[in-house]
Amino acid sequence: VQLQASGGGLVQAGDSLRLSCAASGRTFSTYTVGWFRQAPGKEREFVTSINRPGDTWYADSVKGRFTISRDNARNSVYLQMNSLEPEDTAVYYCAASRHYLGILPLEGIDYWGKGTLVTVSS
Repeated sequence: VQLQASGGGLVQAGDSLRLSCAASGRTFSTYTVGWFRQAPGKEREFVTSINRPGDTWYADSVKGRFTISRDNARNSVYLQMNSLEPEDTAVYYCAASRHYLGILPLEGIDYWGKGTLVTVSS
């Protein structure tokens, strides 16, 4: 499975942005897929994930503002980010896990995509 994230950019606080992750591979639909982010000088952290049936999990910091969705027919995952805050500034990575559900641990990720930068100005 290869993952390619896109959709990052520079926005102002309160704005919205939608990230996309396109995947290759016929087994994509069987994976739990998620988004992580890494802010400058900080460790990579879990943001959200969605499993094959569509159950979702979110980090407390983004609950109510971010929404993850997937389209298995298109091998794609999306992250709708609303009410963006400067603290959301980070490189965002999509990731896929074969064996884990829920709040995905870094060591449980089988595939990483290249990141896309989101910058939120105040």
